[in-house]
Amino acid sequence: MTEHSLRYPGWRVAIAASACVLVGFASLLVYTFGVFLKPLAAEFGWSREAISAAFGLAALAVAACSPPLGWMLDRFPARRIILPCVAIFGSAFAFLSLLTPHLWRLYAVFIVLGMVGNGTAHLAYSRPLSSWFQARRGLAFALLLSGGALGAIILPPAAEALIAAAGWRRAFAVLGGISLAVGLPLAWQVRERPGTAPAAKRLLPGAPAGEGLRSRIFWTILAVLFANSLNQNGVITHLAALLTDRGIPPARAALAMSAMGGAVLGGRMLTGWLLDRYFAPRVSAALMAVAALGTFLLASAQSLAMGALAAALIGVGMGAEADVTPYLLTRYFGLRAFSTLYGFSWTAYAIAGAIGPVVMGKAFDATGSYGTFLSALALGMLVAAALMLSLPRYEVIAGAEQVPAAAAP
Repeated sequence: MTEHSLRYPGWRVAIAASACVLVGFASLLVYTFGVFLKPLAAEFGWSREAISAAFGLAALAVAACSPPLGWMLDRFPARRIILPCVAIFGSAFAFLSLLTPHLWRLYAVFIVLGMVGNGTAHLAYSRPLSSWFQARRGLAFALLLSGGALGAIILPPAAEALIAAAGWRRAFAVLGGISLAVGLPLAWQVRERPGTAPAAKRLLPGAPAGEGLRSRIFWTILAVLFANSLNQNGVITHLAALLTDRGIPPARAALAMSAMGGAVLGGRMLTGWLLDRYFAPRVSAALMAVAALGTFLLASAQSLAMGALAAALIGVGMGAEADVTPYLLTRYFGLRAFSTLYGFSWTAYAIAGAIGPVVMGKAFDATGSYGTFLSALALGMLVAAALMLSLPRYEVIAGAEQVPAAAAP
């Protein structure tokens, strides 16, 4: 069987990995954080900036731990890294149900969540999945990342309903338990294609990590990812609060998050299909422009309809860039040091993810509005889209994978 067959074993690996992403850091924590923001502020009297700092600390922990995590993924079978990370993440998320008025305890738990976060996210699953696919790799990445998109659809209203029915403490406990119950058995199903496990990495084509880190292409990808993350994480963590500030009830504001999740899902599947047919930088630039338009609209949105439309447009861009980054790394640099390079890209993503929510919270606390900062983020997205178009043809790095002609510009 080839990867064009639905019975190809790689598709089963992709489905299991996608379900794990659904209940991991990049979905469960990211998409429910905004829903818990106001309940925590009301319970303990913490400011939005102080609570947002917890998300920032988790992002900084992700930034610090992603490169060594990627290094380990290039040297050990993926399950040896993923299973302990899933166990720690689910337990720590459930532990948030025991928070006290001491703010440092919130920060400590979020640091732990960030340290293991990428062991439960698509960084950990991308390398084994890449080993199964070549011609359909774009679609395989889209399927992997669709787990996070489904999380954006399902988790915000689910968390809102749990908080309304049982309180925020039980909501944390239930969601953490679901992460463990789903993540542990399915992560066991994730494995590399025979003959491509890290023990056989000398057989894989591609550039060594040092060569990739010295490449202008790699740093261009990181700069674009940084701008995208600044926008994404700032919007995600404050969207529910922004809409409720403008008179939209919390349950309906959560629907805007679901609209974003639906757009992320659609954007990822569309992007995966496009990546297998067209030059990836052009695909990315077009979809980032769509996200910039959504950010401009959100700056002045006063109704649920406009807020949901803006969130959906931003979601399309989010889906695109999450697919594009690992895809470009495999095409320009191959699989030899893919996880290591992907880990460094997550460092850039996480640093921007730490800055965005905190600065947005500070902007609101200082001015009572998110509008000016959102307009600046939209302009930054347009600049990043233009920068993406500066990338050259594939195969410029010695030893990188060969690419079908349909993927060339």
